[in-house]
Amino acid sequence: MKTIIYYFTGTGNSLAAARKIAAGLGDCEVVPIASLQDTQGDILPGADRVGIVCPVYFTGLPAMVASFAGRLDLSRSHYTFSVVTLGGFGGQSALRQLAGILKDRPGRGPDAGFMVKMPSNYILLYEPPAGKKCEEILSAAHAQLESIAQAVNNSVKTAPGYSPLAQLVHFLFYSRFASHVHADDRKFSVNDQCTSCGTCAAICPAKNIELVDGRPVWKHHCELCCGCIHLCPVEAIQGGKKTAGRVRYRNPEIDNADFTAQKGERP
Repeated sequence: MKTIIYYFTGTGNSLAAARKIAAGLGDCEVVPIASLQDTQGDILPGADRVGIVCPVYFTGLPAMVASFAGRLDLSRSHYTFSVVTLGGFGGQSALRQLAGILKDRPGRGPDAGFMVKMPSNYILLYEPPAGKKCEEILSAAHAQLESIAQAVNNSVKTAPGYSPLAQLVHFLFYSRFASHVHADDRKFSVNDQCTSCGTCAAICPAKNIELVDGRPVWKHHCELCCGCIHLCPVEAIQGGKKTAGRVRYRNPEIDNADFTAQKGERP
């Protein structure tokens, strides 16, 4: 049975999750959602099973994922599943948001939705876990992803669940996040440690960064994944005063070439 997994990632967690699930499914293609952002019209996957893997942002979907889901035609799919990676809470709300979008599209809504805890890394608000704590979270996630792959192979059906607190937070904050996320890169800056290496521009899934006179310039269609902050090799990019002293994070299974390829480009 052919499976396509569409993914979006900022620091690698969701790509690592998609690959882990794909490894347990056999004939499976892993496709970056960012590679489809410049295409037009509906997206009609040629597969029996379709999965969507992405992080949770403010108890909801990344803006690019929500837009992608609104173009997805699942008429040919016999089984659809979604997986959200998160460090805190709000996974149920994100899964319910995705289900709501897909139910208004041709074909079937999601048959199953899963949540996987992975290292939280929204560096604008807090410091990501490091060392043994980070390793323990990733180890537990790997075991859970193996179980999810088995559930998908068995066509298990699950509802996204409901959390009153998550839905309240989603109602209060997600629409505000979505309304200004693209311009939130105005918080970002670069200091004199910048070496003009171009890593930030290469890895940005939204193609939101270009180098001007050797320095990154943000173009205000940001996804707020904070990949540019985390992946800068000299930590020259900041998102305000507090990020300077915070640990950077990338999923240890993902490298720069993987981030660059997310846009359909090669290094």
